[in-house]
Amino acid sequence: MRTCATLRLPDGTTVEVGPGDLLGRTPTAAAMIDDPRVSEAHAFCSLRHGELHLLSLRRLLVVGGKPVNDVVLRPGLTIGIADELALTVVAVVTPEALLGVRAPGQPTRILSQVASIVGTPPRIVPRVERDAAASLWSIGDSWRLRLRGRSQERVGPGDSFEVDGVTFTLTTVPIGQAGPSATVAGGATAEPLRLVAFYDTVQIHRRNREIATVGGTGARILSELVACQGPTGWEVLARGVWTDEADAVALRHRWDVALGRLRARLRELGVRDLVRSDGAGQLALELYDGDQVDDRT
Repeated sequence: MRTCATLRLPDGTTVEVGPGDLLGRTPTAAAMIDDPRVSEAHAFCSLRHGELHLLSLRRLLVVGGKPVNDVVLRPGLTIGIADELALTVVAVVTPEALLGVRAPGQPTRILSQVASIVGTPPRIVPRVERDAAASLWSIGDSWRLRLRGRSQERVGPGDSFEVDGVTFTLTTVPIGQAGPSATVAGGATAEPLRLVAFYDTVQIHRRNREIATVGGTGARILSELVACQGPTGWEVLARGVWTDEADAVALRHRWDVALGRLRARLRELGVRDLVRSDGAGQLALELYDGDQVDDRT
């Protein structure tokens, strides 16, 4: 049930990439290309509207002799990534449905590759949590569940398990309905928000209140998070915002300053923090039950 593409790299090797995976010269890239013509963070994969895309970060991609910054991955497609350097899409797996989890009174959430169930009442979050009541993770096309104090077991659609009296059921969700996962932080309640992302501007709609608007770099950060649809490394996000910055140290400084300003702007507007970090460089939108996201980028 994993959405992925198999790419043949310029050296003839093949690699599998999925949503959020990076292509570039950095050793941590899922598709690492050891060539000076390739940037450290050159492009990354994103799942948008049920299709797997390759998005440029440093230089435009070339398809059919035309430069593009966004290409839908299709089997047999050749994509130029630098002068006289290209990769080929060997295969694309886009399942009709993804695995989700539902519980009474909670919206169905798409499972990220790793998820935990925490808190009181118990809720699911898309990350590893120490002392979680339950953990879920994928191994290839299958899934594993470990309840606190018990050994792991293989699970799939239709299976149910209980945490603190709440029954969670695994279910399939049509890929066209798969969007950013909603989370509730610390059991808090908040008014539902509707985010409309236009890339250089993000509108935040609230009931019976004026539309709050974030612009500039802050809007681009939020829009990148909307587009990535799940936890994503800070460098991938930053490369999407500052495509002209080659120095990693300078890029990190710009990122930290811009993220601080974005959070200050949200406080000024009376909007709760919308950016969640797992402390290891992965960030995602912090969405509560009832929140909606409209990607118009």
